[in-house]
Amino acid sequence: MHKSFLITAALLGALAVALGAFGAHGLKAKANDYTLGIFETAVKYQFYHVFALLAVAILFQFFNATWLLWSGRMFIAGTVLFSGSLYLLTAFLVAGNESMKWLGAITPIGGLCFIAGWVCIAVAVWKS
Repeated sequence: MHKSFLITAALLGALAVALGAFGAHGLKAKANDYTLGIFETAVKYQFYHVFALLAVAILFQFFNATWLLWSGRMFIAGTVLFSGSLYLLTAFLVAGNESMKWLGAITPIGGLCFIAGWVCIAVAVWKS
């Protein structure tokens, strides 16, 4: 198993739970439905890829380590870029700062990292 991926997944999972609770309880009174939707998408994709990173850490002992290493890296980068940009966008929108909507342009880069991570898993399994 890949210990650093397990630790990172656990920490990102804990953060997702905390942010999800914040969104459900603390943010609801301050944000409109559009902004809450952005925040919920960030939490949802962070959770999905916490589980993906856990799978990569477990698969590490069975399949091509190089491709799985890149898969884990892509899932971490995707979480930072995809969910992180949406968290920042939410914070600016709640603060009334509409000029930061350009942060939404970073989100698809994170999405591409997620896709690359899944493809790397496929290649790792195929090459083994």
